[in-house]
Amino acid sequence: MLYREYPPCPALAPHVACLWTSHVRPAPGALPFMHRVLPDNCVDILWQDSGASAFAVGMMSSAIFVASSGPVRTVAVRFRPGAARGFFGLPLATLTDGRADLADLWGRSCAERLQGDLWERELSDRERLNLIERALVERFMARMSGSLPARVGTVRGSPVARLAAVDGSLLARAAVARIEACGGALRVESLADELRVSRQHLAVQFREQVGLSPKLFARITRFRRAAEKARSQHAVDWAALALDCGYFDQSHLIRDFRDFAATTPEQFLSPPRY
Repeated sequence: MLYREYPPCPALAPHVACLWTSHVRPAPGALPFMHRVLPDNCVDILWQDSGASAFAVGMMSSAIFVASSGPVRTVAVRFRPGAARGFFGLPLATLTDGRADLADLWGRSCAERLQGDLWERELSDRERLNLIERALVERFMARMSGSLPARVGTVRGSPVARLAAVDGSLLARAAVARIEACGGALRVESLADELRVSRQHLAVQFREQVGLSPKLFARITRFRRAAEKARSQHAVDWAALALDCGYFDQSHLIRDFRDFAATTPEQFLSPPRY
């Protein structure tokens, strides 16, 4: 499988983490294989040349295993945490641990038109991604054209806190930024206090705008940091790694590997056997 990521155009950079492509090209006579996809705190839309409808994949709370049995080409967009709702217009918690046809999210005519533009003629990957970017910009601008600016009233606190308190998307973005800045090692109570909102209000808005609870989002952020650090080390001291990434102890880290990667830390670093 050949996988490649591309940076978004400047207009989409605040909302899109990357665009990506993958080409699965099994050797003649090769057996079907599976690859593990870890939760990454992002929402993706995938378009494939297999004839299947385009679909959005919601936030994941655990690893999934994707089977590949034949050649397939994919072009896709990966949204930044808290940004996808601006392109869908529905609470993102409804997509968590699931997928939805793009026709149900964007309307059949819009989804089918883009699907045809992508696959009915020979294009390069970059040309297909340009079409996707154009469709995303048009959709976002259409949604925003009917919205009103956030009203900043008499909420006390910093400018970020004042805006976040009256706008769910700004609250979620501010919370995401804080969680990512500390690698997921913070308490939700402290985060709510910092943003001058109640923990309950933060949780409701975060699930609606991001798709997970703040606590689960932070756990996945911390786990991904630990997994990346483990991959970069030749010989891993798991106890030291756990403490360095904000875990209480090594057993806490092992639990997260089981919950989010469906394996032990040692097995995670071993070559896959599918």
